[in-house]
This record gives sequence, C-alpha cells and structure tokens, in this order.
Amino acid sequence: MPLTPHRPGPEPSRSNFTTLAALCMGMCAAAALTACGGSDSQGTVLPFIPASPPPAGPVAPVALACDESLKTAFKPDANTTVTVVKQFRQGDDLNLDGKASGTVAASDVCMVKLNVGPGHAGPADAPSTSPGIGIEVWLPTTAKWNNRVRVLGGGGFVGDAGISARTQIGGAGAAAIAAGEGSVSAVTDAGHASKLPFASVDGSFAMNPDGTINTTLWADFASRGIHEMAVKSKALASGFYQRSAQYAYWDGCSTGGRQGHMQAQVNPDDFDGILAGNSAINWTTFITSELYPQVVMQRDLGGTPLTPDQMTLVSSAAVSACDSGLTGQHDGFISDPAACKYDPVQDKAVLCTGSGGTNVTAACLSTVQAQAVNKIWYGQTRDGSAPAPASDIGYGATLASGQLWYGLTRGTALNSPGMPGFSLADSTGGVPNPFPIAAHQVALNLQDPTIATPDFVNATGNGANNWKGLSYAQLANASDRGKALQAAFASINADNPDLARFRDRGAKLLTYHGLADPLIANSGTANYYERAAKAMGGIDAMQKFYRYVEIPAMGHCAGVGSVNGLAGVSPAANPPLPAPNQLFAALTDWVEKGVAPDNLVLQNADKSLARPLCTYPKKIAYVGGDVKSAASFACR
Repeated sequence: MPLTPHRPGPEPSRSNFTTLAALCMGMCAAAALTACGGSDSQGTVLPFIPASPPPAGPVAPVALACDESLKTAFKPDANTTVTVVKQFRQGDDLNLDGKASGTVAASDVCMVKLNVGPGHAGPADAPSTSPGIGIEVWLPTTAKWNNRVRVLGGGGFVGDAGISARTQIGGAGAAAIAAGEGSVSAVTDAGHASKLPFASVDGSFAMNPDGTINTTLWADFASRGIHEMAVKSKALASGFYQRSAQYAYWDGCSTGGRQGHMQAQVNPDDFDGILAGNSAINWTTFITSELYPQVVMQRDLGGTPLTPDQMTLVSSAAVSACDSGLTGQHDGFISDPAACKYDPVQDKAVLCTGSGGTNVTAACLSTVQAQAVNKIWYGQTRDGSAPAPASDIGYGATLASGQLWYGLTRGTALNSPGMPGFSLADSTGGVPNPFPIAAHQVALNLQDPTIATPDFVNATGNGANNWKGLSYAQLANASDRGKALQAAFASINADNPDLARFRDRGAKLLTYHGLADPLIANSGTANYYERAAKAMGGIDAMQKFYRYVEIPAMGHCAGVGSVNGLAGVSPAANPPLPAPNQLFAALTDWVEKGVAPDNLVLQNADKSLARPLCTYPKKIAYVGGDVKSAASFACR
C-alpha cells in the first residue's frame, strides 16, 4: 500500500520444497518435456541429443527453455497455464507491446507469466470475475543465478497492474532483481484485476454481484496467491536450471509485510527468510480505523476538514516539542514517539486568538479542532473520546480500555499533497479525501457498497460516499464485523501468534516499521510481536528466529514520514534510514551465515548523521559524544 548479493556460506538444510517442484522435475523426464530442448547460460535453445546407445534407466530431464515450448513443457498441475514467455537480452527495453518503457535489462533475463486457476466465474465485466491468479516470474541466466529465489510482496488490495496482462510488464522490481543481483524473482496480482488507475486501492473484487463476500477471490488475495507464487517460482527455477534453489526469500512491505507474516503462519515451508516491513497485519481492524480521522472531522467539525496548512502547523509543532528528547538538541524528527505527550489544546502558539491562543494566521486551530487532532493521534474509540495526552497518548503494544485501534504518531504527516487520499486525514482541494482502501474495507465489513468511495463498483449499487454518515458507534460496529467475518475473509488479519512451525524448520523473520508511517500505526506491529513472544516462550527465545526493528521518522515503507519542524526551532528532517537492500542483506546474513542482525547502523542521505538500529523492545539512548556519530548511542 499501494520497495549486494552475498556469497552463500556453509549450506544449511535446504527448503522443504513442495511436491509441485518434484512434479515439475518428474514431468521434465516425460516425453512432452524431452522434446523441448535445453538452454545455455544465455537462454539459447539447444537441441536435445540422446546418448547412443540409450542409457539404462530413466532419461535425464531436459532444462526448460525460454521460448514457446515452455507453454507445453511446464505443466505442474491442471490449474496452471503458461500464458507469456519472453527472452530479454542485455540492453533490451522491458516492454511487451513495442512501446518503449525507458527501462532496460541489465543482463539477459527470461520472463514467464502464469495463470493459476480456477479463479471465479461470473459476469464478464464484474470486478468479482477472475480467470485465476496471475504470476510473473523473472529468471536470470544459468551463469548469473545466485541459487536464490527472492519474490516480492504487493501493496493495498494488490490487483493486476500488468502482472497477468499479455501486453504489459507488471514486475519491474522483480526484473531488476533477476537481472541485477541474479535471484529468481516474481510478483503476483493475488488473483484479481481492476480497471482503476491504481489497482491496489480497489476492493470491488471482494464483493459478489449480489453484495455478498467473494470468499474465493478473498482467499486468493489473503494467502493462496502468495503461496502459489512461491511454489511455482521454485518449480520454474528447478526446471530451468536443473537444480533446486539453495535459499528462498520473501521481501515485502505494507500488504507485502502482511503477506510475509501470513506465509510464516500458514505456509512456513515456503521461505527460508522473510523480510516484512510496515506490515498490514490486523487487517480488518486497522483498515477500519484508517477511516476514523475522516469520521472525526465529519462528526466533530461538521464535515469541514482541517486544511493542509493547519495539519502542517500542528504536526510540525509536535515535532518541535518532542525532537530534542534524545540528545537535548533538535533533530527535526522524533526518535521516541512513546515519550511525546504534546497537546495542541494547550499550545497557545497553535491556537487561534478566539480560543485563547496567540496564532493570528489562517492556519491556527480552534480548541475543538485541536481536540480533533488529539483524537486522530489517539486512535479509534467506540464513542469518539480521547483522554488528555498528559495521562494517555494511546501509544504502545497494549490497547487502552475503550481503544479499538491505534492512531498515527505525533508529528507524522496527516495530509498528502499531490496524492489525495494517501494520508488518513487528507483534505487536498479543500474536501475530505478518505484513504480509498479504508472506505472499501468498511463497505465490505458491512456488506454495503454505498459506504465506499464512488470508484467501488458493484451490481447492487456503487460506492456513494455514505461513510460520511457513519457515527462513532457504527464505525465501531464495522470493526466488530470485520473480526467476526475472519472465516469469510480467509483469516486476512494474519495475527496468529503461533509461529512454531516456522521456528522449527529453522527459518528467519525480520520485520521493520517506520515510526512516522502515515497509513499503518507501528503500535500494531508491536502489539502482534508481544503476543507472538508470549506464545513462543518470551522475547529472548523468539529473537532467535524473529526480530523487529523500529525506524524513527521513516514513513510508509521508505522515505521520511515526519513533518519538518517549525522554522527556527527544529531543522528540516534528515533522519538516518535504511540504505537500499541493507535490511535484506541483514536477513541473508542471518539465514546463510548465522549472523544475527544485532549491530545495524543507519545513515542519512548525505551521511552526516548515523544512528544504531535497535531491536525491539530496546530503544536508542544517548551515551555522550558527537550526536552525529553512531558510537555516541546505545540500544537499551
């Protein structure tokens, strides 16, 4: 919702590959496969020349080729069809329709598109109709393959976005991984398509034309799609290279983080290592709560949202009030949201003169508006109440009494100029812009399409923005309904704390969350991690295979999510953030070399500031010295 390979060390026990991979290898020995020829390290088709005289015993399997023969050669089961095969040479533009994309292949790669049925039958134009799960797999040459499979997660409701299309490429990131680092990579549409410009915000697929929940496509979205991608990617690699992958990895953020946790819980044999960021676990609960900021402004502010300038003022005031707690100097970002009790109701510099404040600009807030912000920061409650921040800010691993879910951390961006609706309180254009996924999910929870935004399409009626009329109690009921419908939603919440099977096979899970995420509250990840620790024998025991790191100031999966401090008080936010592939490299070191991610250091963009990355529940502490040096801090 909806981003330096290492040489393998001593080989541990390999993944327990599914029978599908074995089926693929077995079929490679069949007559249909032996006729297809092989390929060299560049993917060139080579003739199959049997030994003379024929050897005793079974004929050695022939490598799958990157050409049309693959459509008949790769038949692992009755539901799987190869729809597109395309060989790209180094320097080729990555397109299927002859229209230059501007992205070229860094080295020779083979692209294979699959459809895995049975899908869901129905009217031709209905969003709930689908031919099956679309999967796009990218394979490097034999010479370049690093013996890894590294598949990628999706965002939001996922959706097609070119993954299953015959004329589009949907997995540019997967292509870059295959051509660059040499891993087999893949992406999936999770079983459905969309006509919207952003397929990932469209939940229409999950409602049948009669208004009931489409349990088939929901199951594909929740877990089956990602499992099929794992199984088919490994089977293709086995057939293409004539050997099994040594390591298999999941890499995803947001929905991709939820998908990673789902794999660990439901299909623990699929991956040796899982990297899961800003995870959309607790799905129905937190997605429903994402509509809460807009409901607060409807109920408490008469439907008139805060302006972008007001949101910037109050968020930057929070940063300025709380960004010096770590070192005594203003950083421009908040390192410990748990310690920030900033209350705009008590801040005269933010309040309008009519509310006892000193701010005379158009961005000033009334007392009622300031309390609405406190409610948004506290998170969803049944009656729209929120205590004074001095007593409770609603932050932490345990929900407070009456708190249905967490709010955004103070200082996090509340609006999203340029992308209306992609922050929870957004009012770009002077109108309320709810996060579309939230409005769609509430419509699904209540099985009423009219509650959604107008881009939700269904035969019983399209979205009509009826979310605007929801009371606090009705939104709370939608949250309750989401929990009650977990069976129909294929356990989408991915909040099962039992990770014993994943632990027992020796796999590793590394999860991270930005502390200024404008879409998913990081406390939800801490909540799950604490519950999992109790089920797995305590945090110390669980950290042998599952670790969680919190990243100050990081937004949703990447970038800076906190608002810059007030001019003249706090500097512009320039926090240390993970470098590209830094966390993935830490995961591979943990899996392949047994080196746990204990001593990670993050740097900012210009390398002027470095800080250690602490493993939860430890927090960063200043021990003295240069505040720009990682050596001046410790994790305690």
